[in-house]
Amino acid sequence: MAKEPKDEKQSGEPKKQAAAKKEAKPPKQAKGEAPQQEAAEAAGGKKAKPASKRVDARLRKHYHERVIPALVKEFGYKNVMAVPKVDKVSVNIGLGEATQNAKLMDGAVNELGQIAGQKPVITKAKKSIAAFKLREGMSIGTMVTLRGDRMYEFLDRLMNVALPRVRDFRGVSTKSFDGRGNYTLGIKDQLIFPEIDYNKVEKVKGMNISITTTARTDAEGLALLKHMGMPFRQQAG
Repeated sequence: MAKEPKDEKQSGEPKKQAAAKKEAKPPKQAKGEAPQQEAAEAAGGKKAKPASKRVDARLRKHYHERVIPALVKEFGYKNVMAVPKVDKVSVNIGLGEATQNAKLMDGAVNELGQIAGQKPVITKAKKSIAAFKLREGMSIGTMVTLRGDRMYEFLDRLMNVALPRVRDFRGVSTKSFDGRGNYTLGIKDQLIFPEIDYNKVEKVKGMNISITTTARTDAEGLALLKHMGMPFRQQAG
């Protein structure tokens, strides 16, 4: 029987595929040169910047390195997860005068946003009170709730920068706990925060700062905040 002639197209295809694979191989990567840098150089001729690593807040680092071991030694926790920590911080500004002057509310929102580093929300009246000329739904304050790194950064600035700027400051009271390890602090003047420009302030506004912790008792909450750097007033005797 006569042999069938080979199909020229079929015999030529493997050779073409092999040649295409050789051409498709990427050039060897130089030592220490990332693929992202090569792509950036091919596109724009500039080396791509390396991805920046996330840096924890200074107070968070202090909590993990020093506060946790100190609390374990003081209270004898058997599990590190049982050590109390700060869960959230709420900052609230009440403005009853905003019912007569709406511009005060705009200033309070802007100032609280500068202090906290987060956009606050406006709180509204839940019921009408005729004696105060207050109607349900009217804006009477602003507040913000901080968690995570923003919470630690705010507490760091509050304890180390803002509170020491209070005139005749001798420390904050140790009697402002609620019985479950949560602490509330009142501030009469927002100008103690360096973020506030004195020339742009229309009215001095006070604020309440509530620090919510996972502590079960006031003694644990006091020890937590004291180790974190809260400047408590020293009791005589």
